[in-house]
Amino acid sequence: MAEQQTPPGTEQEMREKPDHGETSYVGSGRLEGKVAVITGGDSGIGKAVAIAFAREGADVVISYLDEHEDAAEAVDLVEQAGRKALSISGDLADPAHCRDIIASTVEEFGRVDVLVSNAAFQMDHPTLEEVPDEEWDRTLAINLSAYFHLVKAAVPHMPAGGSIIGSSSVNSDMPSPTLFPYAATKAAIANMSASFAQLLAEKGIRSNSVAPGPVWTPLIPATMPEEKVESFGQQSPLGRPAQPAELAPVYVLLASDEGSYVSGARIAVTGGTPIL
Repeated sequence: MAEQQTPPGTEQEMREKPDHGETSYVGSGRLEGKVAVITGGDSGIGKAVAIAFAREGADVVISYLDEHEDAAEAVDLVEQAGRKALSISGDLADPAHCRDIIASTVEEFGRVDVLVSNAAFQMDHPTLEEVPDEEWDRTLAINLSAYFHLVKAAVPHMPAGGSIIGSSSVNSDMPSPTLFPYAATKAAIANMSASFAQLLAEKGIRSNSVAPGPVWTPLIPATMPEEKVESFGQQSPLGRPAQPAELAPVYVLLASDEGSYVSGARIAVTGGTPIL
């Protein structure tokens, strides 16, 4: 698995392709008629979630930066499931773009039933001094501030029964020191999701976060040194990284009406690493 890319990474350049559930995920109508917005839906966990949501009956909006080939593949898979897909390219570090994603969704579909804030940025640095100020600011803007702007824009268009899902991380509980800006945002995402659960309960909107462990996505070879990529995931109790397809069912549960009393939770999908 010793691969290297330049950030943000693309599935097209990966030698060992992730499994997003393209040939394995079978839906059963659990999200029939819902409209879902997924940031980072072009690859990795977001792409697996987009496939699963579509096969469960949801129309899907895929937000991505500029990985156009990856996004086109994700759109094609949603449409193959018989659902409508809308892809929106742009930088989530811009609050206006976050609002535009929601506005475009409402214009196309009339509402937002599910919001998955999943896109993230990270870089691995061995020392504090090597973290550029602008990289710190960008990490917070993409991972954390975008979550705020998306939720604030979406809530007026979410009916009762709506679901907000933030992608947190095992780093929210056990931070890697060489990923500390990323880890800090992932802890905040879990915290914000729990706050949203309480703030929005009277509107009938649920909010949760998912905390993955190591997952094989383009972000890994694009943001980690080669020696860490080669051993990526081996530290988990299961001894391997997850495939994105192994995360999707948890997002489906949280998005579906079957999760109607699950709110304020942080769900660990870590391969055995406990989250307290």
